[in-house]
Amino acid sequence: MESLYFEDFEEGMELKTSGRTITEADIVMFAALTGDWNPLHTDSEFAKKTIFGQRIAHGTLTFAIMTGLLARLGFIEKTVLAFYGVDKLRFTNPVFIGDTITVLAKVVEKRDKQQFGVVTIEANVVKQTGDTVMKCILKVAVKKKVTS
Repeated sequence: MESLYFEDFEEGMELKTSGRTITEADIVMFAALTGDWNPLHTDSEFAKKTIFGQRIAHGTLTFAIMTGLLARLGFIEKTVLAFYGVDKLRFTNPVFIGDTITVLAKVVEKRDKQQFGVVTIEANVVKQTGDTVMKCILKVAVKKKVTS
């Protein structure tokens, strides 16, 4: 997909990413990167005794993979100025090792900021069962087209 400028976005525009399967290696590397070695994520014997019955991915790992999946679409690769913010972040269901997640995104608002625009995107991360595992509102600062 070509990079989109602020003017190219339309409210109601929908995007869908490819899927990404979560692996044990993802969880271990994320724990090493962040220092979050909570046994819920890294100790299978501990996790068996929790309400989940097995290890779960870090919520912030799910968030990070979501941003990567959206980036792979290329729709703001050359036009993004900044990740402006995130609102209403919720982790609604666990992500287990072996789950495949996909992002469904919808443009819900555009705001002109004179030198750039802010695009508001409602993002829902779903797994192969159809269950939503994470949702949030993303705000992205995007370049405007240069006009002569």
